[in-house]
Amino acid sequence: MVGFNFWQKWLLGFGIYLIAFGLVLSFFSNSTLMNFMFNNQINPEFWGLKELPENAVIFQAWIYGVLGAVISGWGVFLSFIAYYPFKAKERWARNCIAAGFIVWFVIDTVISVNYHVRFNVVINIVFLLAVLLPLMFTKKHFIKRNTNND
Repeated sequence: MVGFNFWQKWLLGFGIYLIAFGLVLSFFSNSTLMNFMFNNQINPEFWGLKELPENAVIFQAWIYGVLGAVISGWGVFLSFIAYYPFKAKERWARNCIAAGFIVWFVIDTVISVNYHVRFNVVINIVFLLAVLLPLMFTKKHFIKRNTNND
């Protein structure tokens, strides 16, 4: 059976993945790999074509650079919380991760649905599951037990 340590390491690994993904998005948003995996899914939704005008490419590089920085920072926070307070089974750490991801998921997904970017909705669901599964499977470790025999 998979235990607490597995899920704690899962969250830590996902945090490290977010750092790496954010860095790739920031610095390689127009690479062949990112075009295949990301841009070719997003660009047709907004421009109706895969090849963008030069000013759109410049804007996209900037906005993906900023988004990648946010994702990397998000990954750093998740990694630190997963490694220290979550590992120590501090309830606030679990609640912080849950609240942060739920707020992000609702806002990001509503905006993505509004702009018909289904690809991003799918990514959001995968990311949410990657975080909520460990939180669900470790919940019992964070329940505050009454130590008084009242």
